[in-house]
This record gives sequence, C-alpha cells and structure tokens, in this order.
Amino acid sequence: MGQEVQCTLRFDGKTSRGKALLESKEILFRGDVRLRIPFANIQKLEVRNGDLQVRTRDGLAVLAVGPKAEQWQHKILHPKSLVEKLGLKPGEIAAILGAIPASFLAELAANRVKATKGRVLAESPWIFLATESLADLDKLKSIRTSMSSAAGVWIIYPKGVKTITENDVRGAGLRAGLVDVKVAGFSDTHTALKFVIPKNKR
Repeated sequence: MGQEVQCTLRFDGKTSRGKALLESKEILFRGDVRLRIPFANIQKLEVRNGDLQVRTRDGLAVLAVGPKAEQWQHKILHPKSLVEKLGLKPGEIAAILGAIPASFLAELAANRVKATKGRVLAESPWIFLATESLADLDKLKSIRTSMSSAAGVWIIYPKGVKTITENDVRGAGLRAGLVDVKVAGFSDTHTALKFVIPKNKR
C-alpha cells in the first residue's frame, strides 16, 4: 500500500508525534515511540473523529490520521488480493514462465485470468517470469521480442539472497530494452518487479 501520514500516536500511556505508514500487511509508526502492528494481530479496529483505534493484545493504539482514518480502516479490513495488487483484470491472459507457485495459479483462475504456461501469446498483456538464478534472467531478451508493446513483465525473484538481487534483475531488464516501473511483495519469500517497453519504443 505504501501510504504514510504525519500524525500523533497515543499508546501505553505515551503520546508521540511521528510518521504512520500503512504497508501491505502491517501498520508502522516512527517517532519517539516506534510501533509495528501486523494486521494479523489486530483484534478490533474502529474509527472515531479521525482517530484510527487499533486494539491488539498489547493494548490500544490510537493514531490521529484524520481524513485517512476510514480509508485505512477499509484497506486493513478488505486488503486487495495479490492479483489485484499486480494489476490483472478478469478476462485477461497471463503468460507463465518458470516455476510459479500453484497458489498463485489458483488465484489467477479464481479471478478469471487465463494462464498460458511456457509461451507468450501475442495478446497476452501480462507475463510472469519466475527466477531463482542469474541464468533465468537470460530469457528476458526472447520475451522482449515476443511481447506486445503494451504488455507488462513481472519478474519474480527471491528475497534476501546473494545469488540474484534486485540490481541483477533491474540490470537484466534494462539490457533487454525494458524499464522497471513498479515493485510489489509477491510472497513472504519473493519479490516482484514490473517491467514495460519504454513509451518511445512502443
């Protein structure tokens, strides 16, 4: 989600001015008091007069985020699915290259996105390339030649490993004639980086 608001936090008898961040799976607060609230730990969530009241087993945290309070409450209670976060819509076609988790394939099917494995159709607006090593990135050049001008390529790669890093993925994309435009958390273990053909070359 990546939203942030300068606000006041009241928690555990203390009041602190700082920055509240709404992430995809947690609320963070950075100020004199630092707080991390995973969505999974929230027992009750209410909005009162611009205050987001978040109760966990550790107590009640009150974030004075103002007009954002109801929006944050909705996003926490009704998070987007991974398919929605990645931008896919029902009826679209996604090309699947590499070892994409079965859970994601099932989510595509549940959202009425057709998956084609091992090949990129001319009408595919989305391409997913699963990578675990630098060698897997070599496929990008052939993908670039077969993708439509408006297509997006999501490269899925593991987090926190030295064998393939974000810089490796971004560099491979640039060498293939693509430009990165968005990053998203794909799972607890993998990140997704989106590439497109530059506008001046479409």
